[in-house]
Amino acid sequence: MAFDLTGRLLIATPAMGDPRFARSVILLCAHGDDGAFGLVINRPMPDLTFAEVLEQLAIGAGDPPAHQTVLAGGPVEPVRGFVLYRDDDAAGTPEDAALPGGLALSASPEILEAIARGTGPADWVLALGYAGWGPGQLEEEIAQNGWLTADCDPALVFSPTRGDALWQRALQSMGVDPLTLSAVAGHA
Repeated sequence: MAFDLTGRLLIATPAMGDPRFARSVILLCAHGDDGAFGLVINRPMPDLTFAEVLEQLAIGAGDPPAHQTVLAGGPVEPVRGFVLYRDDDAAGTPEDAALPGGLALSASPEILEAIARGTGPADWVLALGYAGWGPGQLEEEIAQNGWLTADCDPALVFSPTRGDALWQRALQSMGVDPLTLSAVAGHA
């Protein structure tokens, strides 16, 4: 592997051939010779609230954050949950994975319990499912003009803006106008 994209954003281009990832923004949580793992950060789940997730897990909550959207993190294991949060909050568990840029990732119900009690991290997102690539697969998709890569801006990750608006903001953070993108490699 020539480069490690862990902690960077993948931003889908019009050439993205997989409709499940059209106009997606993904935070890559792991990237190596064995493949890649990331969370889609701009796809809200319209029919699921954070309070319902807590109820399904039998986690009591006094007053769960009403503003928090549950994200569709990707098509793989769509019932498995991940909490992405600012590591400087020191509210995680020892099993959590530290990511570049001061972020951390947890799959522990303990962090959901802390959030429900009001003692969890201040900045966090909950995603169900993830995006995964086998060895070389992501690199091939990038070479075929399916993805742009960008530095991760936590302001994008934890923004209340989601959907196509976040996709456009991610592109604009790179200085790219979404209207100038082409689905053909080698053309702007």
